[in-house]
Amino acid sequence: MKIIYSPRFERAYKKLSDDVKDDAELAEGIFRKNPLDARLRTHKLSGRLSDYWSFSVDFEYRIIFYYGKSKEDIFLT
Repeated sequence: MKIIYSPRFERAYKKLSDDVKDDAELAEGIFRKNPLDARLRTHKLSGRLSDYWSFSVDFEYRIIFYYGKSKEDIFLT
C-alpha cells in the first residue's frame, strides 16, 4: 500500500494541535495495517463525496481518502 498526501491534506495537518497529530499518526498506523479495522470506523461517503472514503481519528476529526486505480495507491485529501 502506498499512501500519497495531497497538498491540501498537508496544509490542514500542519494546523492541527500536537495531540490531534499524535492521534492521526496512530490512526494512520492502524489504517496501514488494515484499512477496514473496526476501530477506524472506515466507511464510504455519499452525496457530493461519493467517490471518497473516510476513517476516524477521534470523535471530532476524520481523514478523507480515495483509492487509486490499482487499489494499492491511497490518496489522503
